[in-house]
Amino acid sequence: MTEFTPWLSLFGGSLIGLAAVLLMAFHGRIAGMTGILSGLVPPFSHDWGWRAAFLAGAVGAPALIVAMSGYTIPFESPTPAPWLVVGGLIVGAGVYFGSGCTSGHGVCGMARVSPRSIVATLTFMVSTAITVFVVRHLIGGL
Repeated sequence: MTEFTPWLSLFGGSLIGLAAVLLMAFHGRIAGMTGILSGLVPPFSHDWGWRAAFLAGAVGAPALIVAMSGYTIPFESPTPAPWLVVGGLIVGAGVYFGSGCTSGHGVCGMARVSPRSIVATLTFMVSTAITVFVVRHLIGGL
């Protein structure tokens, strides 16, 4: 069961949008997480400083909120760990061959009305819908 949290979702989405706008305004860069992360993998990019700060904020801010508020984020998955690893590798291959991820295409590319990003995001969404249908209704998963 998924808990629907419209106000928290609106607030979180607004912060993601603000971060994307600020990164474009101050650095002229798209806020695609995989592109940002790739600059931190050797050989390091010449602009690794802002990349490290962006990722530290993306990981550190939620950790800080949890630490300060005492609110815990429950997470459990009925999916066995090996399947999660396989799924992560498939997503990684898709990111590589799709030249970007959902944050780059879905958030930033769609905002710029990029035809390539619109097609990529539609592909993400259709693939997700098909995967959920197959797993839940044909294979009989959760």
